[in-house]
Amino acid sequence: MKLFFKKSPKFYFFILFIFCVNLPVNAGNQESSPYEKLDIFATVLSVIEQNYAGAPKDKALIEGAITGMLKTLDPHSSFLTPDDFKMLREDTDGNFCGVGLEVVIKDNYLTVITPIDNSPAKKAGILAGDVILKIDGLSALSMDIEDAVHLMRGQEGTKVTVTLLRKGVDRPFDVILKRGVITLKSVDSKILADGIVYIKISTFTDDVSSQIKESLKSAGSGLKGVVIDLRGNPGGLMYEAVKSADLFISKGTILTTRGRDGKILEEFKAHSAGTFNNLAVVVLINGSSASASEILAGALKENGTAFIAGSRSFGKGSVQTIIPLKGGYGLKLTTALYYTPGGKSIQAKGIEPDIVLNEASSVDISGKTDKSREAEGYYESDLPGHFKTEGEEDKHPDIKEPQIRAAFFLVKALARKLFPDKK
Repeated sequence: MKLFFKKSPKFYFFILFIFCVNLPVNAGNQESSPYEKLDIFATVLSVIEQNYAGAPKDKALIEGAITGMLKTLDPHSSFLTPDDFKMLREDTDGNFCGVGLEVVIKDNYLTVITPIDNSPAKKAGILAGDVILKIDGLSALSMDIEDAVHLMRGQEGTKVTVTLLRKGVDRPFDVILKRGVITLKSVDSKILADGIVYIKISTFTDDVSSQIKESLKSAGSGLKGVVIDLRGNPGGLMYEAVKSADLFISKGTILTTRGRDGKILEEFKAHSAGTFNNLAVVVLINGSSASASEILAGALKENGTAFIAGSRSFGKGSVQTIIPLKGGYGLKLTTALYYTPGGKSIQAKGIEPDIVLNEASSVDISGKTDKSREAEGYYESDLPGHFKTEGEEDKHPDIKEPQIRAAFFLVKALARKLFPDKK
């Protein structure tokens, strides 16, 4: 699952300066101090070093302890080794070498969110919802996402075998993938008939908003409407989602982030300059649309700018801050929840579409059914330890029968129905 970077002139991440302050401790509350447990940790570490049957490595023990501590928080906070940190930066830059799979841990199983377009995994027919049982013969049961990513990435041209379990298939099967350079083409667009532009956003890497702007300008003065396809988009840079929404909203709130106790940390407002006004806008989402995708969809929906079609989005409404540490290590920490313009948290809830489309009948602009977009019914709310918000429901809404069968015709049909004054 992708994350949000707070940007500075030099980095895509935000450096937090942590100050340690010595404060007097109330003797009556000493037992409640978490730092007293460090004495237990030191004792356990000492016992392991002196009595373990093998030869423990201090580095591995400490890293494992920190990793375990972060796992107790939520599914998206984690400790990053130098290699993990490097991979994270490669992801946001949009280039890395691997097989091209977005994965998540669900019910202790490594599960595919979506294969990246034009990747070895996509070309091999791996689908959203496939469970990865093994990677090169190693069991993926309870495997960390970071460890799985390490195993699947590697030198270009080398091969990796993944053992998959798929709904509707009787037994597990192997898929041999040849690693390749994965270049994330964040934005792909096409001018359709009658002044309609189709824009597919695969992930929110740097400069996505500028690419969207160029795609809209390419339609010239005849631009009447736009289809923004966010299906299968796992998220990315928060600021790029905000800037993308600002292209279509002339005034009002785009996004608010709140920290502990509901305190507002940031509030993003739309600017009138540079707005593409008077457009019929339709946004396509599905269960694999997460994070930054939900920011864009929610902002356009609640500002009355766009009509949302598809199925309920993933529901990742938390913000992760990347904190560089000594020695090349990093900390990915959930520091806030984001709220839509209407003050709603979509955490573990997702964005509900205005028109529900059956995932199996999704059609791309070429007119071909894209089976890889079939959702298997897992969301943020299915992840163990996820943040819960007030009013969260335990059941997911039923998917209705499709009301419109093809994205190619969707925007024209909806534009005429919902925007009769915009011919």
